[in-house]
Amino acid sequence: MSKVQIFWDPKGLELDSIGTSRYWNHTDGDTTSVITNIRMLSIDTPELHYEGHPHNHDGKLKQLADWIYEGHLPLSVGLSEHLHARLATGTAGTLQEQQGEEAKAEFERLVRTKLTKPNGDRRPIRLVAAEQHFDQYNRLLAYVFPRYTKKESWTMSPRELASLNFYMVESGWAALFPVYPSLPRHLDLVMFQEAAKEAYEIRRGAWAERLAMPGYEYRMCLRLHKVAKKVVAGEKVREGDVYGCAHRFCVDVTTKEIFYPVSYYKVEPYNRLFVWPEHVVDAVGKLNLLPPG
Repeated sequence: MSKVQIFWDPKGLELDSIGTSRYWNHTDGDTTSVITNIRMLSIDTPELHYEGHPHNHDGKLKQLADWIYEGHLPLSVGLSEHLHARLATGTAGTLQEQQGEEAKAEFERLVRTKLTKPNGDRRPIRLVAAEQHFDQYNRLLAYVFPRYTKKESWTMSPRELASLNFYMVESGWAALFPVYPSLPRHLDLVMFQEAAKEAYEIRRGAWAERLAMPGYEYRMCLRLHKVAKKVVAGEKVREGDVYGCAHRFCVDVTTKEIFYPVSYYKVEPYNRLFVWPEHVVDAVGKLNLLPPG
């Protein structure tokens, strides 16, 4: 029996293609094809290019670990210990990049296996977009499914019919990263959570390294280093600048408890659901969220 307590039934939008990023070709006077970037929903893989190549940030991240240990930042003991263990290795950026390459390779493998028909032809895809169709970078927010015929789908289980998003979480090379209100349906969220929990507990993919950081945690640490650098230099920094490095509130999908952004570490990675600050009131009401018990 699933322990997921979050019930959500988004309208969504099913599309074959959408977007305005780049013209590709046309077949006649009123039919055109475009190429668009897709941000795959509910997952986050290790970074390859955020603020440059991650291995170049090893020194910064080790420096941040030292500053955390020396008490320069007003972080809780729990968060300090959590981050210090991951950053003090001196190779946190290198590990992030190595795992980013592995995640990329896993996705390429999925494309080859899931998007190839038995006869060798390329299988088309089906996109299911969120109610919020695009992010701030004009990327389509969507789940990417292999498109099967009705005859094929009749003999397949829900897991076999799942999205590439799901398969990345199942492989352990993507962390579960659902962000309200762009959530999957309840049954899909249950599948995501169960796959993420299994990957984490048996140490599959990125989770084989116990000090691995999800992409969102790595990005937060780079933001935190910028703030810490100002603190150490004697510049005036507001407490909110420190706490603001963690952008989203974190919900435990099994208890419906909602935690402040800097307390995300209290929730197991496979149980995390994130909420932007401007959506908290709405999420609390619609998802019946609770304060930490």
